[in-house]
Amino acid sequence: MATSSILWSFIFLTVFSSFCLHTSADSPRRFIECLTKHSTNSESISQVIFTPANASYNPILQLTLQNLRFNNSETRKPLVIITPVDESQIQSVIYCARQTNMNIRIRGGGHDFEGVSYTASVPFIMLDMINFDRVNIDLKSRTAWVQPGLSLGQLYYKISQTSDVLAFPAGLWSTVGITGFLGGGGYGMMKRKYGLAADNTLDARIMDFNGKIHDRKSMGEDLFWAIRGGDPASFCVVLEWKIKLVPVPKLVTYFAVLRTLEQNGSALFQKWQTIAPNVFPRDLDVRVVVDTITTSSSAREDKKTVRFVFQSLFLGKIDTLLPIMQEHFPELGLRREDCLETSWIQTAPLFSNFTVGTDPKILLNKTAIPRPFVKIKSSFAAQPISLEGLNGIWDLWLKQPVQTMLIQYTPFGGRMNEFAESALPFPHRPGVLYMINMAVTTAGDAGGANLKWINDLFKYYAPFVTKNPRTSYVNYRDADLGTGSKTYEEASIWGKKYYKNNFDRLVKIKSVVDPQNFFNHKQSIPLLY
Repeated sequence: MATSSILWSFIFLTVFSSFCLHTSADSPRRFIECLTKHSTNSESISQVIFTPANASYNPILQLTLQNLRFNNSETRKPLVIITPVDESQIQSVIYCARQTNMNIRIRGGGHDFEGVSYTASVPFIMLDMINFDRVNIDLKSRTAWVQPGLSLGQLYYKISQTSDVLAFPAGLWSTVGITGFLGGGGYGMMKRKYGLAADNTLDARIMDFNGKIHDRKSMGEDLFWAIRGGDPASFCVVLEWKIKLVPVPKLVTYFAVLRTLEQNGSALFQKWQTIAPNVFPRDLDVRVVVDTITTSSSAREDKKTVRFVFQSLFLGKIDTLLPIMQEHFPELGLRREDCLETSWIQTAPLFSNFTVGTDPKILLNKTAIPRPFVKIKSSFAAQPISLEGLNGIWDLWLKQPVQTMLIQYTPFGGRMNEFAESALPFPHRPGVLYMINMAVTTAGDAGGANLKWINDLFKYYAPFVTKNPRTSYVNYRDADLGTGSKTYEEASIWGKKYYKNNFDRLVKIKSVVDPQNFFNHKQSIPLLY
């Protein structure tokens, strides 16, 4: 007991000096005192509590702080960070947060583009799940139980060490956390074959606001539906997911073909809009990444042009792929030498922008990918954009003096078309041709030119994308759509844009499973009343 008293007394002094302007200094002290009192081992819990008094506080806070836009002195920091190593510690955190009226944020991979897992407008504590990173693979059933602190790269690598013909249809960026990813639905380069990652999730273990643990059966189908695409951080703490592994051939094919405006890039993109989602077989996914470069072939005085990167994963060999491309997209001019035939795991680093031949072990490194200062927006296209409309987009690019922006166009179709809008909270499937993901750096953007550019581009797309409502993807969270979750009316402003009519069902479920709104953030699912 003496050790516990020394621990919280020491922390209290530093917390008081750092945070007295923001909240009562008594709150974090009482929270830490509660943790030490209600934990089975006060010495063990003390090792996973971090405040600004600890030398480890900033390294832990920044370890998975993926968007450097929030790495500044103006952003409120957590009063306390807890990095639990067992479930009983999470139960203690929930109990003590409720007892001391502390707001809680839950962080997995830290890729939330508006930082809601590690920032808040009110004093808060952060539950960082980084130590929950185990995988248990069952080859016989082709399933795996995965913990929420796991990154996609770690998952991919560990699957590959067990089987070379199984995979999981998840995302591209290796440092993305599994729970945030699944919590938004989760798409990747195999979605046209197997659907979303959430479609391939079979069970989950969660902890509710009372600290009780549930699986799919005891939580009920409503809540299980909600956490697979409807933001689990609005409902619970996820402890574990059971996922279904999918078959992949021993050899797959990757290509990335670059074209510019001068190489007929706009016309190629115009054709891509219809064939990528509607014509290509499900084994083939071709996305387009667009940016600007300078090149001597440009006729412009500034030598700028727009570059189109047609990047693909094909679940088969080159000899099968080439005739498909020749039949449906001969204009791209794909050649054998453009293609890489290799194992699925060898392609995974390529979609995280690592070079060909990079050892897949890089996927285990949660800090290997550079972190940007970034603002993200997204939309969904249900109709092809005319060549005139596309050229207007490229004109906006070429007028922008800064070349630190990017658009990713992700085709849907195939298996994605076979789900009703209500199958999961993620409603963007029947009739969607492709998703548009716009990103711009905010580093050095003191005058706001880059933010103005992405806002102008977002407005330009309005006639060409979904309407009533104009929809966006929750995993590309955008605070410009609206914030606030105190009331249904307030949250509907942004909620309908992410979830369409599924928002109402999410609100009803939230009102039943978390009636005190314990789990909340600026874009969390609200209560009905």
